[in-house]
Formats: sequence, C-alpha cells, structure tokens
Amino acid sequence: MFVNTDSKYIWKNGSFDSWDESNIHILTHTFHYGLGVFEGVRAYKTDKGPAIFRLKEHTNRLFDAAMKVDIKIPYSSDELNEAQKNIFPKNNLAEGYIRPMVYLGSESMGLRASDLSVNVAVAAWEWPSYMSPEARETGISIIKSPYQQYSNPLYSGNKIMGSYINSIMALHDAIKKGADEALLLDKNGFISEGSGENIFIIKDNNIFTPKVDHCLNGITRQSIIEIAEGFNINVEEADLTYEDLIDADEAFFTGTAVEIMPINKVDSTIIGEGSRGPITKKLQETFSEIVTGKNEQYASWLTHTNE
Repeated sequence: MFVNTDSKYIWKNGSFDSWDESNIHILTHTFHYGLGVFEGVRAYKTDKGPAIFRLKEHTNRLFDAAMKVDIKIPYSSDELNEAQKNIFPKNNLAEGYIRPMVYLGSESMGLRASDLSVNVAVAAWEWPSYMSPEARETGISIIKSPYQQYSNPLYSGNKIMGSYINSIMALHDAIKKGADEALLLDKNGFISEGSGENIFIIKDNNIFTPKVDHCLNGITRQSIIEIAEGFNINVEEADLTYEDLIDADEAFFTGTAVEIMPINKVDSTIIGEGSRGPITKKLQETFSEIVTGKNEQYASWLTHTNE
C-alpha cells in the first residue's frame, strides 16, 4: 500500500510530476504489448543519510536489458543515477524502494510500431518488510509450482515488463495452497528460482545456487556469492534438482525486495532444523551491516543520495 502520496513525486522524462498526476495514455504501446524494461533498487537508512545499494550495477542492467529488446534509452546512465538519488530528498525519504522504468509511447499501435517515443520514469516509496519481520529468523514455506520458468533466456535473464505473468501466476498458486512462495523449475526439471527471487541451498557447509542459464543473475545474488567467498565458503553454480533442495541443510532466497530470506519448508519436507541456519544467519547479518553502512569492506556498494 502506497502512503503519503499527496507529498510524493515521480521523475518522468527529465522533470518531477506529482504522484497522482504522473499518468500514461491508455494506448501506451508498452501497456498493450509489454515491451519495456525496469529495475528494482533499494536505498537504506545510514548514518550518512539514504544510501542506494549497488546503484550503478542496477542501472547498467537496465541499459543492458533495453539494448536486448532494441530500445535506446534517451538518457545516460549518469543522468538516471542522478534521478534515482534526487528522488529521495524530493520525496523526503530516509530509505525506500526505487523503480526505474522504460516504456514506449502512444504514438501508434501494432507489432510493427515504429517511431515511438521512449519514456523513462523513476518512482520511489517507503518499503516495509516483504515478509513478516519474524520470517527473517523462522523462515518461509515454499511449494513446487506447476508453472515452468520461461525457457527463453531473453525473458528469464532480464527484467522485461511483459515477462512476469508466469511469476505472478506461480505466486498466486502458492499462496492459494497455503505457502509463502513458489519454486519454479525450468523445462529440464532443474531448479530455476522463486517467483521473484534467486535461491541458494547449503549442504555440508558448501553453498550451491542454480547456474545463470536457469535464472536471473540477480544483483543481490551476485553480492551474496561475493560475501560468502569472502568468508572462504565454497560457492558452486550448478544444475540443481528438487531432490538437492529437500536434502539441503539450509536454504534461502535472495532479492532486492526479500533481501535474504530463509526457507524452512519445501512442500511437506522440513529443511534442516526448520528455521534459519547458521550460515544463512551469518550472511544475513553481514548483508544488513553492509546496506546500512556499517561494513567498510563493502562501502563501495553504497551510493549516498547526498553525494
């Protein structure tokens, strides 16, 4: 639920619009066909003010996704980074979620549409815990989804607007069946990811995660791999099966929204002790120190909005 929208602004095409007046035309091409790209970014409260986690990496991925679907963004990455920084003082936010998005205009319709405007917007708002705060310790339950992850690498490897229907259907199915999240497999039966998260499993003090052939190469995913390797924990990217997961000592999701979320149950199988395991806890606590500016080793991952 969005709050305080009467005092919020959205950056669109170079200027700020009030939240309620930042609208699009009903014939906006992206609204009909889903051709557009977006990012999910997060800023955290620190002693030096709001700090955006891995801003440059997120913006670079936005440009990379746009290039793959043949959209030329009419702003530089530096300009979009500044827009994401500036929206925090503009909206009087100490922390929050950021949604940069690139979409095509309403000048014409049809698959052969040409000469369409490319529009860019950045919104930011308060972001409460994606799951209950208690879930960070107790973990969440997931079920194997009947929905298969897209086999098209264009969809599974990039944040393209029209490609998330599968994830929505999988999550809704999981919730209806009493679980917190879904587990998606690929066409070959290997573990892919959650509806919007990467997945890691821990066995005999080694960490395993699906190869990027099977999932989005999430920025939080990349960060956790680097943090774990910094602790001399072995991390392997592998073809993982459902059986690997239910036999794990620990398991957790990662993502911008979910951060690091322990998995305590898969279908009817309890994972490990049924709550957060020691390696998950260590990674979780380190990640929290990093994003709140309390870990100098990874200080370069933060961009302070007042810089």
